[in-house]
Amino acid sequence: MKLGCPKEIKPQEFRVGMTPNAAAEAVLRGHSVVIEKGAGLGAGFADSDYETAGATMLDTAAEIFATADMIVKVKEPQAAERKMLREGQLLFTYLHLAPDPEQTKDLLASGATCIAYETVTDDRGGLPLLAPMSEVAGRLAPQVGAWTMQKANGGRGVLMGGVPGVGPAKVVVIGGGVVGTHAAKIAAGMGADVTVLDRSLPRLRYLDDVFGGSFKNGYASAGNTAELVQQADMVIGAVLIPGAAAPKLVSRAQLSEMKPGAALVDVAIDQGGCFETSKATTHQDPIYDVDGIMHYCVANMPGAVARTSTIALGNATMPFILALADKGWKQACIDDPHLANGLNVHDGKLTYFAVGKALGIDVTSTSVILK
Repeated sequence: MKLGCPKEIKPQEFRVGMTPNAAAEAVLRGHSVVIEKGAGLGAGFADSDYETAGATMLDTAAEIFATADMIVKVKEPQAAERKMLREGQLLFTYLHLAPDPEQTKDLLASGATCIAYETVTDDRGGLPLLAPMSEVAGRLAPQVGAWTMQKANGGRGVLMGGVPGVGPAKVVVIGGGVVGTHAAKIAAGMGADVTVLDRSLPRLRYLDDVFGGSFKNGYASAGNTAELVQQADMVIGAVLIPGAAAPKLVSRAQLSEMKPGAALVDVAIDQGGCFETSKATTHQDPIYDVDGIMHYCVANMPGAVARTSTIALGNATMPFILALADKGWKQACIDDPHLANGLNVHDGKLTYFAVGKALGIDVTSTSVILK
């Protein structure tokens, strides 16, 4: 199979879909790899690193899309990229279709087969291709939230850990999964007073057993959430419903009850955001003010630490890339039902029910497609 990796074109996206190590593994298995020149520079990989791995460098993304059987990316294809997809081509990347009807429409029209990183599962019920970026985004969230809280940025001017005689920032993390746990660990490590909210009692028991000495936890009822959000200097939204639009957990009306200059960090923005007033921003212009509350809603947070993120993502995606290349997408999905859960679009048909529900589109079962 010919694998192609174009340069990411989403604003301030510095990651790359394939590392030189992944390219080398594919070449060793008899596949060919084409990489757009300069694709890895943002993550610290020179073109010569890919050439040493056995890949061929091409000048433009158009050449990559025109020649590759499988396109491997990081972020969802932008409008210009979607026009280059063709019938029968395989796309393997993050898609986040539920809040993105235009992308969904274009992918259906392309006739391509599209497997989304964020809906591939594992035998423990986890999301192995989302987890590394969730870890990165979770660890970044308190860092960018602390910056957002600085007075020069419109924030409350509160230091995360306080100082002797002055209390620390109060941080509320909504969601106790991968993002929330990593966010809470870092925020607590910065000295903040941290509370994690979740609706799963087993998860709360786990957090209490493992991290009870570092941060508190609470049940995410509407009343308890509202009360703690009012008291918070920073709220981190870390709720995920796999493949579906994120639930809105803080309304615009609640902003007037929050502390002026408090920071909202919405890590769920890729899935539409979990605050009613969230809208996607970029690293170039990351924050905005609504009713005196500062919002940080960058849609590709891990892109800020592109080298760490690229290597972490590459470690997770490589086995799936190789399986798809070795077997072809259909046999690879038949052999691995967890990979099959990643199938979102095939030959003009939507195959992921949460996306269909969010967008009002009829869905064809993956099992039907694989037959």
